[in-house]
Amino acid sequence: MISTSKRLEGIGEYYFSQKLREIAQLNGEGKNIINLGIGSPDFPPHPQVIKTLAECAARPDTHAYQGYKGSPVLRKAFARWYKRWYSVDLDPETEILPLIGSKEGIMHVCMTYLDEGDQVLAPNPGYPAYTAAAKLAGGTCIPYTLTEENRWRPDFDELQKAVDQNTRVKIWFVNYPQMPTGQLPDRQLFEQIISFARKNDLLVCHDNPYSFILNDSPMSILSVDGAKEVAIELNSLSKSHNMAGWRVGVLCASKQRVEETLRFKSNMDSGMFLPVQIAAAAALDLGKEWHDQVNEAYRKRRTHAFELLNQLGCTYDNDQAGMFLWARVPGHISDGYALSDEVLYGANVFITPGGIFGSAGNQYIRVSLCSTEDSFREAIDRIKNRKNNQSVRS
Repeated sequence: MISTSKRLEGIGEYYFSQKLREIAQLNGEGKNIINLGIGSPDFPPHPQVIKTLAECAARPDTHAYQGYKGSPVLRKAFARWYKRWYSVDLDPETEILPLIGSKEGIMHVCMTYLDEGDQVLAPNPGYPAYTAAAKLAGGTCIPYTLTEENRWRPDFDELQKAVDQNTRVKIWFVNYPQMPTGQLPDRQLFEQIISFARKNDLLVCHDNPYSFILNDSPMSILSVDGAKEVAIELNSLSKSHNMAGWRVGVLCASKQRVEETLRFKSNMDSGMFLPVQIAAAAALDLGKEWHDQVNEAYRKRRTHAFELLNQLGCTYDNDQAGMFLWARVPGHISDGYALSDEVLYGANVFITPGGIFGSAGNQYIRVSLCSTEDSFREAIDRIKNRKNNQSVRS
């Protein structure tokens, strides 16, 4: 009998993969579920980006295999983007590696640097892909807890204890603006992270896809002096430019790190479709008015999301960045899973339980802003009706 590989032990199917099937089944039963769980932008990219894609795809000379390092046009556009928005200088020839989505980069980094038994620091709560990628690469995850009381920032004393007690810590995943909590960074935090990594000989992998959503001051960890010596930054057009399905990301780092990662990546895939790269370059050259327009739409939705959370009796921080809202469930609810199920089966509205991001998220839920204002209004009405019906029955 053929069995699965040992590397899959302890790796389950991604939560949203399972949940979307359940939602599809409920919709098939006529439930008409309002999905406020998934962070997939429902706005289109800028019209010029789509036009550029169509024009390039219509050319006969754009359909061949592409170089593993990406088109120079795209790499130069990423360099301009980092300089304009983050004040970071990057050499487009040696310090930029386009990716087929930044999630791919998480796996590439783990496969490039981890040997069997090496250890990885992963945030709790945090993106589940960090833990999964590390395990698939043969590593062992050491979660470090982020708390509301500490503004969802690392406790560096506890981190030091973890590193001192575990002798094979090699990679440290960090993510600010933080997902799922929406916590913004400041320069002091990034400086602390780089200083800690240098002191403990760690490779920082900073995942930075949310810095343009509901945030007026985008930051890159590479803006800290000496960061390229110890840090890799992953970025993406999925959220900032409404291009999630296009799968355009980037790894930014020193020449050495780019070359090391390319050794793995070039054996796993080929370059992305050239028209996608040319169109992505056009997206990167969009001005502030583009981000202002996108953020204005998210602000309007966030107002409705606040009202929805108020209806649920949740508490939350008003100053969150990114396309989600993170909120603590009311005290009479056992955890976020219970509230998520109650709202799904009682009001036909899906919100994400915070526990899928780690045990430190058990008492929280996450609401996505990737639904229309009308959908939020309908979700609020359904939740109100559920509460009214419960009051009548009681």
